[in-house]
Amino acid sequence: MNHPDVAQLFHHAQQAAGVIAAKHRGDPAGAEALLAAFPDDPARVRGFCLLAELALSLVRARTGQSMDDLVRELTLHMAAAVLDPPPGR
Repeated sequence: MNHPDVAQLFHHAQQAAGVIAAKHRGDPAGAEALLAAFPDDPARVRGFCLLAELALSLVRARTGQSMDDLVRELTLHMAAAVLDPPPGR
């Protein structure tokens, strides 16, 4: 298995962040273009995984929660969103 270099991994995480930013500013075409710019699915997955880990680490640093507690809380929020989605979705 080939392992990506660190610079490439962070580039893919930045791309993933760009996808999310584009969606939140109401630019679905920009989000789709950024998604399509990933070289392959493994790069896309690694980029989003690193972004998620970095985001959770930022929350953990602010709240003092353990990563296990944060993941548990996130999982509960995800389950609640599936069972009771916000209006308009």
